[in-house]
Amino acid sequence: MSLDGGYMLRTRQGQQIPAIGIGITKKTDGKSTHDAYSLFEYAVPGGVNGPPPHIHTREDESFICLAGKLEVSLGGEDFVLEHGDYLYLPRDVVHTFRNPFDEEARVISVVSPAGLEAYYQALADLPPGPKDINVMKGIMADFGIQLRLPESA
Repeated sequence: MSLDGGYMLRTRQGQQIPAIGIGITKKTDGKSTHDAYSLFEYAVPGGVNGPPPHIHTREDESFICLAGKLEVSLGGEDFVLEHGDYLYLPRDVVHTFRNPFDEEARVISVVSPAGLEAYYQALADLPPGPKDINVMKGIMADFGIQLRLPESA
């Protein structure tokens, strides 16, 4: 069967990128979409937090929940995504996500334009063990991502 350059991947199939403590499966990237977008399937185990609050300055994101539930904080508002729910996360707006529930959450993330795959790979290429926050901030800056940790009281 010919797909004229297209391809099909089943759920959880694709390139695994062990980057931010969740399961990240790259489904497609800028190479196959002419840099228009990249697409990932996230598997977030129950009780696991995603990345700390941050801002993307270069790309917009969209989340579509496939299974389970995921809490997302976006611009000071909190949302619970459930099966079939869609959330648009525009660039320049602080956001984070977590799964405080028992069941694994699975989410499709569409990122436009493409490029976030290189950021995830840069994180995955770091040596194992505790991460130096200054190194992390440097990698984030290289990809136009700004860490927005809450200020201490």
